[in-house]
Amino acid sequence: MNYLLLQADEQLNQIEKVLAFFATFVLDSALVQQIMRWDMTVLRSSPWYEEIFQSGQREDRLSSIELTLEVKFGDEGLNLMPKISQISDIEELKTIQRSILSSETVEEVKRILEN
Repeated sequence: MNYLLLQADEQLNQIEKVLAFFATFVLDSALVQQIMRWDMTVLRSSPWYEEIFQSGQREDRLSSIELTLEVKFGDEGLNLMPKISQISDIEELKTIQRSILSSETVEEVKRILEN
């Protein structure tokens, strides 16, 4: 009965979707679907799901870039992170990461960032 009330109220229904989304970080998606009795495609089609997903991709990419800079160039490479962290476009971050991998010096990476 409580579940039906939750579905009937639009605000509570939205909260249900958010909670289910976060549950997928610790539980298997199939289990969450079974518990919530709805298809995850409904959740994935919502605009905030895409925003959260892209934000996670961006953070993962930034972490990977930071590790690459540290391993390849040490502290001097890490000094570039404040500038790189301001970039929100995932494709641009991918391009920067590839350029870091192919660069021989920090100066090369700096030149790429200036373009």
